[in-house]
Amino acid sequence: MRAIGETHSVAEWLGLIMEFGQVNLKCMALLDEANTSTFGHPVPTKVTMMVEKGPFIVVTGHDLLDLKHLLEQTEGKGINIYTHGEMLPAHGYPELKKYDHLKGNYGTAWQNQQKEFNELPAPILYTTNCIMPPKESYAENIFTTSVVGYPGLKHIPDKDGKKDFTPLIDKALELGGWAEDKQFTGINGGTELMTGFARNTVMGVAEKLIEAVKSGGIRHFFLVGGCDGARTGRNYYTNFVKQTPMDTVVLTLGCGKYRFNDLNIGEIGGLPRLLDIGQCNDAYSAIKVAVALAEAFKCDVNELPLTLVLSWYEQKAVCILLTLLSLGIKNIYLGPTLPAFVSPTVLNVLVEKFAIKPISTPQADMKAILG
Repeated sequence: MRAIGETHSVAEWLGLIMEFGQVNLKCMALLDEANTSTFGHPVPTKVTMMVEKGPFIVVTGHDLLDLKHLLEQTEGKGINIYTHGEMLPAHGYPELKKYDHLKGNYGTAWQNQQKEFNELPAPILYTTNCIMPPKESYAENIFTTSVVGYPGLKHIPDKDGKKDFTPLIDKALELGGWAEDKQFTGINGGTELMTGFARNTVMGVAEKLIEAVKSGGIRHFFLVGGCDGARTGRNYYTNFVKQTPMDTVVLTLGCGKYRFNDLNIGEIGGLPRLLDIGQCNDAYSAIKVAVALAEAFKCDVNELPLTLVLSWYEQKAVCILLTLLSLGIKNIYLGPTLPAFVSPTVLNVLVEKFAIKPISTPQADMKAILG
């Protein structure tokens, strides 16, 4: 046991970080097993951004089980359900998409809540998601559950493993929704999103991808994902994806994808060039895909034509970053600003051990990656 005030060496801190990363990997594997065994493996799915007339509920956050229970309790009641933020990938799960009233996706990432929920004629259910201080125009329409809460807002409790969404349903019927269908867009003007390209789907076409790489049809893979935020500089990720050459594939996950997931950047070998793996938690899927490709090519993951370009914001993104480092993955581009805990000393260690690179400009980084 260390005496009070005694410090760890750099090597000891690095060992603790690697251990933490491996623990988080196990947690992500457990969550992946829970989701896929309960809801099935995601399948490629087109998601509309049109909201149909009549009563509806917007569900934001990550908890797929909460969404499942809400779908069950609203079935046959004339209420449509729309996802928001990190709930978008729910549309790819067979046991969720089978509900006809799971209609589409409304809005974009978490930091746009105050704009997107302002005067919305529908209630919003928050399931394990960041909550922005609500405006008076929609505060009465917010319902929280699980660990989410905010002073003055209504909370749906968990009683003996069950949640009664009746107050939420009654509010949806009371507000009534819009009188006519309304078409919304992503931040780039697109009206349709794609999701459902988790590990089972991608590995199902692995032979096609491998052959395309060997034949020169695919030059490089980019994983552009992570958290979004309001700070300036995050348009880097939009511009980076726009500049990816037509012989490259972009994998994405997390809420950072809303910067570019409504773009149509074309297809390659019959597959969309932009493949949405899922929520930030689904970094496990990305890891499994990378490991499978490395095994197929009989090489190390770092020898693959694959570059990770990650956007950082909050704690979960740090957990995933540490997991990637614990797996020995190098040459990660990280931005738009470095986390506060990355002091010059820490940065030097990360650069030396893992070749982490702070992002610069899309043009310069693309040139450095592809040559």
